[in-house]
Amino acid sequence: MATPSSNTGPKGALSHIRVLDLSRVLAGPWCTQNLADMGADVIKIEKPGEGDDTRHWGPPFFKDEDGNNTTEACYFASCNRNKRSVTVDMATPEGQTLIRELAQKSDVLVENFKTGGLKRYGLDYESLKALNPRLIYCSVTGFGQTGPYAPRAGYDLLVQAMSGLMSITGRADGEPGGGPMRVGVAVIDLFTGMYATTAILGAIEARHHTGRGQHIDMALLDVAMAVLANQGAGFLNAGNIPQRLGNTHPSVVPYQDFPTADGNMLLAIGNDGQFARFCEAAGIDWGSGDSFRTNSARVKHRDELIPRMCDITRQRTTAEWVTLLEDKAVPCGPINNIAEAYADPQVQSRNIRVEQDRFANAPDDLQVANRITTAASPLRLSDTPTTLRHAPPSLGQHTDQVLQAELGLTRAQIDGLRSRKVL
Repeated sequence: MATPSSNTGPKGALSHIRVLDLSRVLAGPWCTQNLADMGADVIKIEKPGEGDDTRHWGPPFFKDEDGNNTTEACYFASCNRNKRSVTVDMATPEGQTLIRELAQKSDVLVENFKTGGLKRYGLDYESLKALNPRLIYCSVTGFGQTGPYAPRAGYDLLVQAMSGLMSITGRADGEPGGGPMRVGVAVIDLFTGMYATTAILGAIEARHHTGRGQHIDMALLDVAMAVLANQGAGFLNAGNIPQRLGNTHPSVVPYQDFPTADGNMLLAIGNDGQFARFCEAAGIDWGSGDSFRTNSARVKHRDELIPRMCDITRQRTTAEWVTLLEDKAVPCGPINNIAEAYADPQVQSRNIRVEQDRFANAPDDLQVANRITTAASPLRLSDTPTTLRHAPPSLGQHTDQVLQAELGLTRAQIDGLRSRKVL
């Protein structure tokens, strides 16, 4: 249902899809940005005067042309590229009508209100399904549409704690700095956004055969339990309750950080051949001993092996180790900060950093950034590559454009809605 992309290059894989985005913060917007990067026309509905919560989650803030802080938080840019921002107050009957009309012209709707929160506005799945049976409606909540916790609000940090993820993240209790630790980004929100993207693509494919949309129930807690992966499987099948091991791996040794002459490096030795090649390159013969020859033996004798390896790794700088091992197929690398990561030649060669101009039509008293940098989509499709069409928008940047082009409203009608504080 989307208007075809105006790009002169290849069309995005989803350039025929329109998405109505009623989500805020990270999980839902991460999903809709994925769809937008693949060409979908994403219309982001925001509350007039306030917008997405993350517009205010700063510092850090965008800077203007003079290098001064604006009022817009950088957080928002991470998950709202390629979208059109429309301000509508869904608490008003007229606002609800506008959203229903847009839903009738959309293929997908994504929302992350509390369970049942949109029913009072007539914007729940059953209400919109009656108007548009082909609509794929994705609800993202903390705990899902069913179960005793369904009414609760859920945030990434809370779910990291409840799922057990924090219990296996961080240093062990007996070590300095030991204790449960959250992951450095909102990883459950991000995983939920990715799973939601996958579910939506599956529903689109199913609709090709059935002609019908469907409701997708995405819960942060469900996702968190799923991505425990091998740690969860170890508990389910062997009864093991894993503990925090810092940067080490419960089942693979050596697979952690090591000290070097000028800092630290990361060794991720995943098999016996790699360990033997490391030993040969380092000029040691541990690879032939029974205590260290196999991974199972190395796990068993971890406490003996690791201190001996640390004595060896301290004898060279990080760069010297990387140079020594890079042609030996032994995974080794520096532990970068984010600035160093963006300066890495591999990152630069992959064009991860992308800049977009944004010509905002925001109120005169609102400082805005007109050039925004984001991390490129990692989705690399040869025939239908991801596209860059819209920079992360200013609040309500596309309101008039969308209401005129998609709903046929006149200038007088839009002015009237704005005067009544619907927009």
